[in-house]
Amino acid sequence: MLTIFCVDQGKQNIRVQLWIVIVALILFSIKILAWYLTHSVAILTDALESIVNVIAGFVGLYSLSIAYKPRDANHPYGHGKAEFLSAAIEGTLIMLAGIFIIYEAIYHLFYPNRLKQLTFGIYLVAASAVINYIVGYIAVKKGRASRSDALEASGRHLQSDTYSTIAIIVGLLLIYFTGIQQMDSVVAIIVSLAIMFIGYRIARRSVAGIMDEADDKILGKLITLLNSDRKQNWIDIHNLRVIKFGNILHIDCHMTVPWYLNVREAHHEVDVLRTLIEKELGSAMEFFVHEDDCIPDCCPICIKTDCPVRQYPFSKRIEWKMNNITPNKKHNSSTPG
Repeated sequence: MLTIFCVDQGKQNIRVQLWIVIVALILFSIKILAWYLTHSVAILTDALESIVNVIAGFVGLYSLSIAYKPRDANHPYGHGKAEFLSAAIEGTLIMLAGIFIIYEAIYHLFYPNRLKQLTFGIYLVAASAVINYIVGYIAVKKGRASRSDALEASGRHLQSDTYSTIAIIVGLLLIYFTGIQQMDSVVAIIVSLAIMFIGYRIARRSVAGIMDEADDKILGKLITLLNSDRKQNWIDIHNLRVIKFGNILHIDCHMTVPWYLNVREAHHEVDVLRTLIEKELGSAMEFFVHEDDCIPDCCPICIKTDCPVRQYPFSKRIEWKMNNITPNKKHNSSTPG
């Protein structure tokens, strides 16, 4: 069932990414035309970033086609990390484009071009900004819904392209009304710095995924859910970990349950836990729970009111938090909570 879901989701994401590539090619052509007509280095900046959009679009398309392949003997956790590689390449390309743009802008700051047909150039660039934002918004929304880092990175790149284009339009308008040609290079430098920062953030996030860095946002949401819907037989949960492979979450933890539950009853508690988490985080998930039996030290923190074998009175309820639910250590009355 998980495989079928991922394949269907993957096909949808690949279709969105294919449209991103097509749009990137069209917008690149429009911006090259605008640069040819105006000789504006700021518009050249926008066109160069569109080259990155095209390259990154093809890289993203390839990575998505790899990421949604079913797991096999050589890749038991699937191919999802290909998305992180795509995002890393895209972020790096954005930063390199920013460096090249700064070089060109500084050169033309001292040797400015004579700008021509600014009005027509502004119209072309403005049209590309509107299209970019719409496609970027759709890609980000779809990427978040399917937990696709590659698709979300492509969408954010398109949106950042929109913001930089708006800045370029403002700069061109200033040149149009003031006649100060150097304003073209100043705007290009400012925009390229913003582009480089966005590229860094995309690359940083992808490296975090490759290194299996903890996602505090998902963990925080998960811990809040567990506290609010806690069951009496869930005496303790610890060693909670979340690893992201593409759009699939791998969640594992240790759960302490009453020692007298039989295997079927203990497994039922795991099913309840899995169903609860799936409702919140979606079904694209692999779930592994190691069950522990309770010991006398658990009695003071056990919230089960009808326990027939309690040896010590209830002392306090442990509120699960980031600092006590992630370590590989069973809780007791000395656990901060």
